Amino acid sequence: MANCDNISSIIDRRLFTEEDIKLMCKRLGKELTKEYAGKDLLVIGALKGAVFFLTDLVREMDVPLQMDFMDVSSYGDSMESSGKVRLDVDVQTDVKGRDVLIVEDIVDTGHTMKYMKDLLASRGANSVKCCALLNKTERRVDDVDVEYYGSIVENEFVVGYGLDLAGRYRNLPFVGVLKPEIIAKYTK
Repeated sequence: MANCDNISSIIDRRLFTEEDIKLMCKRLGKELTKEYAGKDLLVIGALKGAVFFLTDLVREMDVPLQMDFMDVSSYGDSMESSGKVRLDVDVQTDVKGRDVLIVEDIVDTGHTMKYMKDLLASRGANSVKCCALLNKTERRVDDVDVEYYGSIVENEFVVGYGLDLAGRYRNLPFVGVLKPEIIAKYTK
């Protein structure tokens, strides 16, 4: 579905400003620097949503690290998780004996994060933890730990700063709640 709406016409309200996000990244960067000091850290970004957050987060971390990416989804272009996780792009780096930090834009049902954590642990990672910009605990189906997160969010459909609706609106520099009529366009 092509969408020609401008940004101001789709957002009901802003949840987190650019400054809010910067502060989250700084806080998390300090915590992660302490956690991973002296460890062999591999940071894995969950494509496509985590790219903005991953970039800002690792620049706040004062530890040597290596980065890789995975593209795993239980949503596809839908607004609801199918519950079936699909691995589209796997990491190229061997995780055996490494401390792995998965960086995600949002953890919602937990399906994708549980799949990623279980997969990487089965490959012999020393540890596998998660850092998400947003933690939507209200919708959690799978019991999965989100060890680090920027903020807990309510059960609202949010976009921006990597978060999308059918692949759109990732480019917003803030996180906002979509207007109900915009969401309705995609649920018909």
